[in-house]
Amino acid sequence: MPAGLELADVFRHHGEDYRRAHDGHLGRVERRVMSAIELCRTAALGGHVERCSDCGLVRQAYNSCRNRHCPKCQGHARADWLAARQAELLPVPYFHVVFTLPAEVAGVAFQNKAVLYAMLFRTAAETLRTVAADPRHLGAEIGLVAVLHTWGQNLHHHPHVHCVVPGGGLSLEPAPAEAGGRHWVACRPGFFLPVRVLSRLFRRLFLDALRAAFESGQLGFFGELAKLAEPAAFTRWLAERRRVEWVVYAKPPFGGPAQVLAYLGRYTHRVAIANSRLVSLTDTQVGFRWKDYRHHGKTKTLTLDAHEFIRRFLLHTLPDGFHRIRHYGFLANGHRAAKIALCRTLLGAPAPSPEEQPGVGGTVPATERCPCCGGAMIVLGTLPRPESCRPSCQWDTS
Repeated sequence: MPAGLELADVFRHHGEDYRRAHDGHLGRVERRVMSAIELCRTAALGGHVERCSDCGLVRQAYNSCRNRHCPKCQGHARADWLAARQAELLPVPYFHVVFTLPAEVAGVAFQNKAVLYAMLFRTAAETLRTVAADPRHLGAEIGLVAVLHTWGQNLHHHPHVHCVVPGGGLSLEPAPAEAGGRHWVACRPGFFLPVRVLSRLFRRLFLDALRAAFESGQLGFFGELAKLAEPAAFTRWLAERRRVEWVVYAKPPFGGPAQVLAYLGRYTHRVAIANSRLVSLTDTQVGFRWKDYRHHGKTKTLTLDAHEFIRRFLLHTLPDGFHRIRHYGFLANGHRAAKIALCRTLLGAPAPSPEEQPGVGGTVPATERCPCCGGAMIVLGTLPRPESCRPSCQWDTS
């Protein structure tokens, strides 16, 4: 395998030809993602001169593009996000639930990304919260972190939401207990909520929301799906989707807070393909490793035409400003701190001190360490970005 092969190398080698070949079909977001990744950590973005505080090594370091689709730029964002999550972890089991759109619905989602991806988030969260609030199942207000992924291992379009959920919640009805009459309701050991019930409700909620979006004129249909713009055809299509099973998958619970953080670190800031999966780049093709989950997760190598590889990667660009990590229930942004404090009181668990928190803080990122001795690098001065290389618009870094 070529040492240090990166997605940026693919775009630098084949990007210009791809732009010319697909000029009429390449959107603004896709063009900006390609440009950002191509220029990432090159002189075109400027940088700084730094010196190691231990051994005195001096080097030039160029700025990152900070685009959320760039595989090199997620380390800092992931570390900062995880550090903020550490104090929110509760001493309870955590569960992982995945909501996946059927292939036929995924096609509509690709043509209406902002509307349907938001709908996927909203209905997955509503499904979990509704079933959890039912006294027959848990009878509690739960919290969850939801993360959108739109890819499968082979880079095809496969939208799904990963939800990480504490195993329990706040009682819905006040009870004679401390902290304002509420108490903590724990789930059964090793079991959170029934998957079949989640699947049926998720299907109903999503299709109802899809019908409402169609009737309010929020959806567009193109190419092979253009016929769905006709109300009768869309109604028939919806009826067919109601007759198939929708996939909701619940994984075994995590072992503890440290495992939850490790999981979140792998999933929250992932992009469609990591540089570590790339194995070959030629004048015509790109090869990468992938896991075939239909064959027990066996690792295989897939070689694609370079333009097809770029096309598949660009399937997963997100609309500007779209949030791919969202919080719901007692973890929702508006009241998270107060609700977490209440949960800790009810569980008899004080907030962990910084030294007790498992995780990610306290170390210098690899990009800020000396490559010779591992010491911290100190900035000596800046390297300005050449005027000719300054983009006319900002890249999306959200």
